Amino acid sequence: MASSTSITGLFSRLSLLSRNTTTATMKTATTTPTPRLFSTTSSFLARKAPPPASGGSAPKAARRNRQAPKSENFFRIRTLRRNMFSPAPPPLRMARLRYLRHWTIHRAWQLFRRKQHEAIDKERSRMHAGMYNACEELRKTVGPGSRGEGYLYRVAMEKKGVYGLEGVPIEYARFQTDSPAKEAWNHEWKR
Repeated sequence: MASSTSITGLFSRLSLLSRNTTTATMKTATTTPTPRLFSTTSSFLARKAPPPASGGSAPKAARRNRQAPKSENFFRIRTLRRNMFSPAPPPLRMARLRYLRHWTIHRAWQLFRRKQHEAIDKERSRMHAGMYNACEELRKTVGPGSRGEGYLYRVAMEKKGVYGLEGVPIEYARFQTDSPAKEAWNHEWKR
């Protein structure tokens, strides 16, 4: 016996259906159209679904009333999901002069943004150079009292309290190795 979801089962049901309808039409001399599987004829579309079994629509209505409460981020998540897989908008269709205005404004905006980025990069480079020069001065300076050269630099570079009271940088959470592990993840590990 073929599975109900397999192709052979589908074709066997189709052949049984067509055989049963042909015998039924031979017995009765009516000319009603036979319902076909995957049919879109007017008689098939006019058919109504059979009424539900005992109980009517009351259980469905009760089920709707028992929906899970929505989280506070429900609408934001729904909007993100809708927009995440939405198709790309169609390309802009403009007349020649409107396109020229659009292109001019776009290029002016790009130029403005590039000048902004260059100014930010210049300021960051200036700040980095200043910090580098200050660190070099600290490294060359002889420390207070009997401290040797570079003492102030070493003290300035300490990271006490940056990662918490007893914390360590995340880079040290795993042993530093030259190559990745042979087994990247231990799937057998249990708590």
